[in-house]
Amino acid sequence: MSPLLKIRAERDQMSAIERRIADFILEEAHLLRDYSSQQLANALKISQSSVVKFSQKLGFKGYPDLKYSIGEEIARGGESNGHAEPARADPHDALAEELWQAKSRAEQETRVINPSAKVDAIAEAIGRAGKIFIIGLGEDGIPARAFAMRLSLLGILTVHHFDAVLMTASIAAATEADLLLVFSEHGQQPALCQIGRQFRERGGKVVSITRHSANPLRAHADLSLLVSAHDERAHVEPLLYQSALRHLLDMLFVLLAERGDRLARFEANLERIQSMLEP
Repeated sequence: MSPLLKIRAERDQMSAIERRIADFILEEAHLLRDYSSQQLANALKISQSSVVKFSQKLGFKGYPDLKYSIGEEIARGGESNGHAEPARADPHDALAEELWQAKSRAEQETRVINPSAKVDAIAEAIGRAGKIFIIGLGEDGIPARAFAMRLSLLGILTVHHFDAVLMTASIAAATEADLLLVFSEHGQQPALCQIGRQFRERGGKVVSITRHSANPLRAHADLSLLVSAHDERAHVEPLLYQSALRHLLDMLFVLLAERGDRLARFEANLERIQSMLEP
């Protein structure tokens, strides 16, 4: 696995000192070969042991192994600063290529922090639940609504709301066999945390879908899907988040669709919908 990719994916979960090391490596990876662990520590005004522990936390034996792995990646033509250079001269082609590369990195980072076992566990929980309650507020309501629609097409009973008051009323009918999916990019809304607590009080399980960060909503969830998407440009970062989230949900949908007789239900529901749309 690419060490630069892993550093970007794990950055949100790092301590302040670890983030300083991570940011230096991501921005100056091509200079790392000239730094010993002590020199890097001096440059960042931290202890040498912090550099060593950072390397070990990423799964390397020590700093020399991390430096060697990053050097190999750069030699193979990997990213030196986390951003691929546009290959075309046309400004629209260059922008499209740059955006595509950024979305690809976000998807790869997101895949790293959502191991197969966890995604399978969430798919299994959705598949065996009696009812699936789904909520997302504001912009988070868009992917929440789309995923609720897809689950419905598979024959999975869903209760979708984009209003916290309506969801609070609906979960009065929830049981321990039910599951709540809560979409919230930053996981900070108190209303959603309260809904999660109320749902768990009724015995149901909660799955949060948030950024890969420590947040209150994630703390209240039994399971969590995480998204890693970063860009210095404030107008681009939300696009990367939505793209990585969409890909993660698409993968979860395919896993669910290919189990049991759900594909047959999906096709039957599509036919019924199509017949309603035809003149």
